[in-house]
Amino acid sequence: MIRPLLLAAIAALLTACSGRIEGPCRNLTFESVPYLVCTFDPAADDIRLFLRDETGAPFGQFDRLANYVASKGGSLVFAMNAGMYHEDRRPVGLYVEEEKSEMGLVRNAGPGNFGMLPNGVFWIDGGKAGVTETLTYDAQFTDDVPRFATQSGPMLVIDGELHPVLNPDGTSTRRRNGVGVSADGRRVYFVISDAPVNFHSFARLFKEGLGVPNALYLDGAVSKVYAPALERDESGLDMGPIVGVVRQTKK
Repeated sequence: MIRPLLLAAIAALLTACSGRIEGPCRNLTFESVPYLVCTFDPAADDIRLFLRDETGAPFGQFDRLANYVASKGGSLVFAMNAGMYHEDRRPVGLYVEEEKSEMGLVRNAGPGNFGMLPNGVFWIDGGKAGVTETLTYDAQFTDDVPRFATQSGPMLVIDGELHPVLNPDGTSTRRRNGVGVSADGRRVYFVISDAPVNFHSFARLFKEGLGVPNALYLDGAVSKVYAPALERDESGLDMGPIVGVVRQTKK
């Protein structure tokens, strides 16, 4: 009798936490904070980074990117801002798109969240994805360049442990977004909070709520998401790097 009761309790808990599911995206409440979690398989889903159109102008907004993808015979099924940027929309740290680097890797500590070491890199290459601490990434990709990569900071979860500087009582609360990758590399979790949250709580979502060994903070305050299956197309200030998932609609 114990096992059926336990399974029923787990199922009820998952139902209560996960909420509505629409395709790859689901609403999840963790420690009373609502989140949107969108999960993709880098071997099956076409996950890409975007910054500029063919004229060199930053996309800036999801609708511009969606129109561009459609003009190429695809459909943008998900998108999120993918790292910090300067006023002219240039990435703050490493940015690689189709194996071409726009910005180089920043290895040193610096001001703001980006420079709160250890920071890290989210990368996609050959049907695989990863979130890797910056110096480890530097050693891993010494002789080659992944198809896509974006550097941000701080890391939220590092090899199964929370970033050591994050304060559970931190008073800085913002809407935040980030990315985590499962231990087997088969699931990429893009997460955005739908209420203000501090860094420590956001990191615990990845470690305890999603069980990922490595997760990276992407941005806060300007965080936005595009999830057309949920009728979410958030606008605001123009963005820099954007991560998106494309499905082909034309052959």
